[in-house]
Amino acid sequence: MDNWDEIKTAYQVARIGTVSGAADVLGVHHATVIRHIDALERRLGVKLFQRHARGYTATEAGQDLLRVAQATDDQFSQLVGRIKGLGDEVSGELVVTSLISLAPRMVPMLVQFQARYPDVVVRYLTGDRLFRLEYGEAHIAIRAGAAPEQPDNVVQAFHNQQMGLFATKGYLQANGTPQTVEDFAGHRFVGHDNDNSRAPFNRWLRATIPAAALTFRSTDSHAIEEAIKAGAGIGFMPVAVARKSPDLVEVFERQETWAAPLWLVTHVDLHRTTKVQAFLTFIKEQSKDWNS
Repeated sequence: MDNWDEIKTAYQVARIGTVSGAADVLGVHHATVIRHIDALERRLGVKLFQRHARGYTATEAGQDLLRVAQATDDQFSQLVGRIKGLGDEVSGELVVTSLISLAPRMVPMLVQFQARYPDVVVRYLTGDRLFRLEYGEAHIAIRAGAAPEQPDNVVQAFHNQQMGLFATKGYLQANGTPQTVEDFAGHRFVGHDNDNSRAPFNRWLRATIPAAALTFRSTDSHAIEEAIKAGAGIGFMPVAVARKSPDLVEVFERQETWAAPLWLVTHVDLHRTTKVQAFLTFIKEQSKDWNS
């Protein structure tokens, strides 16, 4: 791109949402911001923003530019820190993504990290989709299942999330406790609504019970856990989460093949930045006492 100033301007407008806010951050007149945006949109031949009364909202193209500019800004900040001897500073946005099922463990850890580094702004993104690290959608991703294979990512083994089959005491009193796979006949199960889920415990459940026995389904892991705790049937939960509910009983012998391996994933361009390394060190320390 010929003019990096225009990209920096668009990045700040996308991040803040107003021309005046971007102008304050950049230390320029608001007319300069508008001129940069107009010039960049002409150069690219696309609309980067939707203008409205409250400010500017990035279009899909604008969001793509924001992600790339965020990653580039992080790298420049790290470079400036090394040049100025500020390599030990940890500040700015830290974007971490994981499955929603890890939120009960991740949120307290992120709060503790922010307490240690108060200049950090935490953004914790959850969901089933894979956030694209190469586009700067996240600094660190915690992913489950098979080891990620994207060539530009640094992948580190993190933790094995132990999974077990649980049901409430009330459900088991009414329906009995299965001792063998054959005893599953006549029981109701709670599980994921995605038949293509790659989680090993979901694959085992689909291969073991009739589809008709999966009577409560959801795409949300929290909803699945709440359904199990409400007595809807037998279902998989992380062992560490289930142990916090005294009404839940582990109903079947746990199998190691059910465990969901967790991986720490970073993009090679940001892996060595001070902020990312500080968080990786912190999360490895804090997760040592995670009970399986």
